[in-house]
Amino acid sequence: MSTTLARRRTTAAALGLATALVLAACSNPSDGGTTEVADTSGAKTKINISPDQNRITTDKVDSIAAEVPEEIRKRGTLEIVDSSGSAAPLTFYATDNKTVIGVEPDIASLVADVLGLKPHINTVSWENIFVGLDSAKYDVGFSNITVTEERKEKYDFAPYREDNLGFEAKKGSGLKVTGPEDVAGRTVAVGSGTNQEKLLIEWSKENEKAGRKPVNIKYYQNDSDTYLALQSGRIDLYLGPNPTAAYHAATTGKTEVVGTYSGAGATLQGLIAATTKKDSGLVKPLADALNHIIDNGTYAKVLQRWGLSDEAVTKSEINPPGLPKTNK
Repeated sequence: MSTTLARRRTTAAALGLATALVLAACSNPSDGGTTEVADTSGAKTKINISPDQNRITTDKVDSIAAEVPEEIRKRGTLEIVDSSGSAAPLTFYATDNKTVIGVEPDIASLVADVLGLKPHINTVSWENIFVGLDSAKYDVGFSNITVTEERKEKYDFAPYREDNLGFEAKKGSGLKVTGPEDVAGRTVAVGSGTNQEKLLIEWSKENEKAGRKPVNIKYYQNDSDTYLALQSGRIDLYLGPNPTAAYHAATTGKTEVVGTYSGAGATLQGLIAATTKKDSGLVKPLADALNHIIDNGTYAKVLQRWGLSDEAVTKSEINPPGLPKTNK
């Protein structure tokens, strides 16, 4: 997405966003492992959560493939890193509990197709994504990674989705989150090292400066612990990616999304991007590959497949403005 387009959409994206993902039904094992998703228009799509994914593919583009650094071309594989802690519909395990599926692997595989490389997906803990990129163990991260100004000091970015965050609460809580004052004194869980954490810390500081109570921020090792804490009342809210929050709320019926926010703060639409080590030489072919699949329609088919059409970008712009170092 161009910077101009992002700024035109700031107001709608920053506060009060419509939920990007609404699920109509849980998985149905008797139907081969499927679930229905509906976008904000109400159109429903049945998605496949079985190990037999039959992913959308596209052809190699020689001119873009030639841009890939020689070492990677000779190897023949694109070493993709993704977080083992992600959740549906971003990255998760199929009904066999071992096959990695989701919108992130699908987009990464399309990009590899354009580059003429075999995609090899490595799932690791969130912090080890960046350790692996730093050491060149992995070529690129496709793991719901937000473009931030701080991260741009070490990494290059080729965006492929909008980044919207969701505040999830126990169903019937009566809570609504539209700004910092709504979380003052609340106990909120968030993932460590994420841009969600950075935003929440900034909100807590803003509350203190305004004479309100700070946020009581909690961290859990995995989603199951977080949701157990939410159901038991040990936390009031969980702040995470909006697609996963909406998916979880609809499939369990126990929680609800009570507020959304742009992943880049109050003045900019956040963006999720393919992430590489800075100056690795890979970001341009990645952006070119992403723009190619945007143009040929396969990108739109993948987003529709996972009920995320509302998070589409119109262009992959290398290293666009990201979450500021200080979110004011």
